Amino acid sequence: MNNKNSKIQEKKVFGIPWNAFIFGFVSFLNDFSSELTIRALPLFLKNVLNTKTSIIGLIEGVADSTATILKIFSGYLSDKLNQRKWLVTLGYGLSAISKPLLYFANNWVFVLIIRFLDRVGKGIRTSPRDALIANTTKKEELGKAFGFNRAMDPAGAILALLVGSVVIYFSSKNAIKLTDHLFKILVLISIFPVFIALFLIVAFAVDVKNGSSSANKVNLSLKGFNKRFKLYLLTIAIFTLGNSSDAFLILQAQNRGLSILEIFLMLAAFNFITTISAYPAGLLSDRIKRQHLIVAGWIVYALIYFGFGLATKTYQIVILYILYGLYYGLTEGVEKALVADLVEPEKRGTAYGLYNGAVGIFAFPASLIAGFLWQYISPSAPFIFGAVLAIIASISLLKVLSLKSD
Repeated sequence: MNNKNSKIQEKKVFGIPWNAFIFGFVSFLNDFSSELTIRALPLFLKNVLNTKTSIIGLIEGVADSTATILKIFSGYLSDKLNQRKWLVTLGYGLSAISKPLLYFANNWVFVLIIRFLDRVGKGIRTSPRDALIANTTKKEELGKAFGFNRAMDPAGAILALLVGSVVIYFSSKNAIKLTDHLFKILVLISIFPVFIALFLIVAFAVDVKNGSSSANKVNLSLKGFNKRFKLYLLTIAIFTLGNSSDAFLILQAQNRGLSILEIFLMLAAFNFITTISAYPAGLLSDRIKRQHLIVAGWIVYALIYFGFGLATKTYQIVILYILYGLYYGLTEGVEKALVADLVEPEKRGTAYGLYNGAVGIFAFPASLIAGFLWQYISPSAPFIFGAVLAIIASISLLKVLSLKSD
């Protein structure tokens, strides 16, 4: 690593590596915007546009898979060009432009197009951003860096949901269904934070290069990656096939009688649990085997999903959804730190693309399967399916990462 990169690794704010700190606040602002709109979107589709759950599953699946494909290519491109910041800026910029268009949504096809554009932005930015954080962080602090970044996401969501709850309380506090007017208010509030996030990237994020020869080592395939990384991706894919969109959890909550205000407050509590668990989990993963924390999170996920499938009372749904935040806190940042452990710095953009690809490619059939299971078998079926696959993936991960390195 060159001298400039070493200096960037030494630069910290309150003990947090510089880029991780900047992108933490970018995530905070971006998630504030997304939580007001994307979390309410399945309710808008169901309550206002009368969209079938199978179509909601289709929309979420297409959105996630769009992001996935681009994550693969953008990660590879950032390695090949040895530049990442402009891709990250472009990705956040496209999402910032597309979100306000939800104000004009009047049918599910229009919503699908907007979700597509937003996910194109996410696909472009995610892998280069993760590589930028990893490559400006010391190996022994990767868990801390990704844990902080992951914690700031739900912190923004908490603020957004509390703001949304205030709006709902004063406009229609007892409403069981979302209205078009209320959704438009939430969209308007969500617009400005994403542009502030864009400014932070342009003004403060630092790009790094890996050396003049790194581009020659990069190719868009699994060739050149070690066996443990390849099997890790397979395990992630198994888990993701049962990890359908959280839209179905929100619809299940509404099915059990929660009002719009109660759903927003429940989501705020869920994000609070994610926030307070993500950073400590990241720190802990720098000291113990990361796979143990991931498996713990997947077991929590399985138990929560079994619970969602069996729950019949409103209070059960609320408790389960709040505890669901622990799964996110234990896994998302740690999974990304583990990717950095398994691959060389010059291949991390591609590696994060492949990792995000494994998640996104299987997210489409996951949401599609969930939509059909819900509509044609029962609302409990998608959750039982997801829980079973989580247990299989947990056993697989422990086996895979017990193998010796190539």
